[in-house]
Amino acid sequence: MNDQSEHKSLASSRVTRAVAGLSTKLLLLTILFVMLAEVLVFVPSVSNFRRQWLMERLQAAQIASLAAEAAPDGRLPDKLRDELLDRARVKAISVKHEDSRVLIVRMAKPQEVETYDLRDASWADLIGDALMVYLAPDNRVIRVVGEPDFSPGEMVDVVMEEGPLKAAMLKYGLDILGLSILISIITATLVFLALDWLLVKPMTQLTRNMVRFAEQPEDPSRIIAPSSRRDEIGTAERELAAMQNELSQTLSQKTRLAALGLAVSKISHDLRNMLSSAQLLSDRLAEVRDPTVQRLVPKLIASLDRAIRLCVQTLDFGQAQEAPPNRVRFALAPLVTEVGDALGLPRKGAIDWDVNLESGIEVDADRDHLYRVLSNLCRNAVQAFESVPDGMGTISVFARRDGAVVTIDVADTGPGVPEQARKRLFQAFQSVARKGGSGLGLAIAAELIMAHGGHIELVSNDGGATFRVTIPDVVVELERARRRRA
Repeated sequence: MNDQSEHKSLASSRVTRAVAGLSTKLLLLTILFVMLAEVLVFVPSVSNFRRQWLMERLQAAQIASLAAEAAPDGRLPDKLRDELLDRARVKAISVKHEDSRVLIVRMAKPQEVETYDLRDASWADLIGDALMVYLAPDNRVIRVVGEPDFSPGEMVDVVMEEGPLKAAMLKYGLDILGLSILISIITATLVFLALDWLLVKPMTQLTRNMVRFAEQPEDPSRIIAPSSRRDEIGTAERELAAMQNELSQTLSQKTRLAALGLAVSKISHDLRNMLSSAQLLSDRLAEVRDPTVQRLVPKLIASLDRAIRLCVQTLDFGQAQEAPPNRVRFALAPLVTEVGDALGLPRKGAIDWDVNLESGIEVDADRDHLYRVLSNLCRNAVQAFESVPDGMGTISVFARRDGAVVTIDVADTGPGVPEQARKRLFQAFQSVARKGGSGLGLAIAAELIMAHGGHIELVSNDGGATFRVTIPDVVVELERARRRRA
């Protein structure tokens, strides 16, 4: 039952794609536009046909009038008059010269007629009159006035039935319609095949390749093979191939790095446990009174502490993602004091601790996250002092509020960030504080601040490093999100 529903769904999707595809739309639009062009040609053609047909009647009437002028006293016998009128397909003829007028009449009684003057008729009038012929009754009588082409200056006025004209126009219209349909089919087919070959098929191949590549982007065999075309389609194929190749390599690399990270996390977890055991044993060595042991134990303990800290930071950074910040509004001063106490600041005769916060300043953030950020920045400053011979200086923390944004500066008077390290700030495992450091502190700090919609940067490196942390209130973040969605 499920297989049948899947087959029906697949067939329905194929029908939908066929109906809504580019090829179908292109074919329908081509036929529509070609037929529209034929209509635009048909209407003037019919109008011109009617005018030429009426001009032929005027010329035939003028020839008939010449016979009347040649008759004695300008009067024709009834039989000859009727024959001339029949040949001209009119009921009455009136030809006006500069100094004379010839009249040939057979009408039994006067009739109401529609008059058309071809001498000063515009194209719009001719087109409108031609279309009205198809709507007029078959027995309508019309009066036509004009000047034959071969005899300018003479006005020919005829009265005739419109039925023969309508029949001729219907036949002409059907001929034009058939020819238009034939031309439309041929033109539409040629245009469709050309556009389908030049545009639709390449676009369809591009679309299919993108869908196929999206199903398994790490498979190199699904990368499109660009053609040798030099137009926009060829450019799109080459750019798509380059993008897919880069994306495939990136995803493959990320997969390998993820597997490597998982392995490193497992190793770090076990290594941390082993180092913790070694640390307990080293604590017992401190009780040994041997001078050599007493001299080496502090260095051993410090090395073990650094190794354990590296394992802990690696495990923290290797988590899938940090927990979303639980933002509350709290006073900043107690948090900064807590950071200083945890790092043993100030250190008498070595590191001064200068806290200069705006009075009563509060920050809208996750307290634990911000503690980790400030702790990492201050710890890096302490380690920077420890990397120089004298190890003396000052760590300063400044904070101010500008509207809905809090800015915190952590500055030190140490050696600053090395030139080669500035390009890789906030990258994991790229230590900037001291040789042998993990380089995870700034990476974790940047990730936590980014989760708050804020920013962290190195704003000064003269006479020491100054890092600036900017945290907007949650209201500002919501407004930014609304603008992005808009």
